[in-house]
Amino acid sequence: MPIEMPRRLPFSVDTWSQNSNIKRHHFLTHAHKDHSQGIVTHASYPIYSTLFTKALVLRYYPQLDDVLFVGIEVGKTLIVDDPDGNFAVTAFDANHCPGAVMFLFEGRFGNILHTGDCRLTPECLQSLPEKYVGKKGKAPRSQFDYVFLDCTFGWSPLKMPSKESAVQQVVNCIWKHPDAPMVYLTCDLLGQEEILVGVSQTFGCKLYVDNEKNPECYQALELTVPGILSRDSSCRFQLFDGFPKLCERAETKIAEACANFQHEPLIIRPSAQWYACEEEGNSEAENRKKGIYGQAVRDMSGVWHVCYSMHSSREELKWALQLLAPKWVVSTTPSCRAMELEYVKKHCFNTRKTLDNFHFELVDINMQDSSAPEVSIKCLIWLPLKQLANMIQTISPYQRILQLQKYQ
Repeated sequence: MPIEMPRRLPFSVDTWSQNSNIKRHHFLTHAHKDHSQGIVTHASYPIYSTLFTKALVLRYYPQLDDVLFVGIEVGKTLIVDDPDGNFAVTAFDANHCPGAVMFLFEGRFGNILHTGDCRLTPECLQSLPEKYVGKKGKAPRSQFDYVFLDCTFGWSPLKMPSKESAVQQVVNCIWKHPDAPMVYLTCDLLGQEEILVGVSQTFGCKLYVDNEKNPECYQALELTVPGILSRDSSCRFQLFDGFPKLCERAETKIAEACANFQHEPLIIRPSAQWYACEEEGNSEAENRKKGIYGQAVRDMSGVWHVCYSMHSSREELKWALQLLAPKWVVSTTPSCRAMELEYVKKHCFNTRKTLDNFHFELVDINMQDSSAPEVSIKCLIWLPLKQLANMIQTISPYQRILQLQKYQ
């Protein structure tokens, strides 16, 4: 779930609540519903997004007014008028799903990169202004003051194949099962279109998507890749809902085929979640421990898994932070997963020297007494809990009591 931006910034990103509604400008990185939750209740002009994101959000929420949105496309910079000083915002490809962007904000508040959800690659970083990207062994000419970073897999040692490699694994799995009468692909998330296109092009086929059962997925595919959709419900290639109860539904499909003396259907789930799961004591966990990321793996329910991720791996995050070398990193994912990254531990939370007084004021940290800093607990609510807990540890017990009384 996205986090609220600090109260002294004039904009919100991907949050729609009473708090974010106070902001004068609103930014939406992409159209996944966890980033637009509450938008119907708290939407207000202007909302900056790409045209594709706008089109999809208006389909999801037809009660929204088209005039709320201001378009900003990849590579474009807008100058935003604001009473506290104009600022520039530039959109960059986030390599997450169609229409997804990272936002670079530059103004009197500093230089802030908000990645939204992202899969950082060399191409993503090279698209950023050269002054913000260092080279191996060489720091960037200008440091980001803040990077609000997608750390979904910041805790996981999972070695993720590239998206292109994962698509090829899906294709290879289908080639290895020529007798499967039906191929079910659990690719119902915005951002998995590349898989469906790869399968369609390789096998010269179209895919059936049930518009009544999965209208949102159908609408997204109609906008992105309408040419691969079929209305024929008997098609060999079909979309299969990933949730809920995928294993039970897969077992039922396989059992039905066996009862009718037919070959088993092929059910493929491209996702990193199965590989990242830390359940112990089962055969699936053992498969993951073997590091099988280069080919599809079958689970006990008969589902074939391919490691396909729209989020950066820990290694990719580590590499990106070394090049960007920001002064401050904030995780946009729960539990402050940024704390799992060595760069963050070393540069952001073990020292307070990396930020000047203005930027501490931005997050409402009082720098009057550096030997025993006073931390405003009330105004640090936006920080993830683990991050906040680490800061509270720097306060003396007496100051902690005073701050808690102030908050109450």
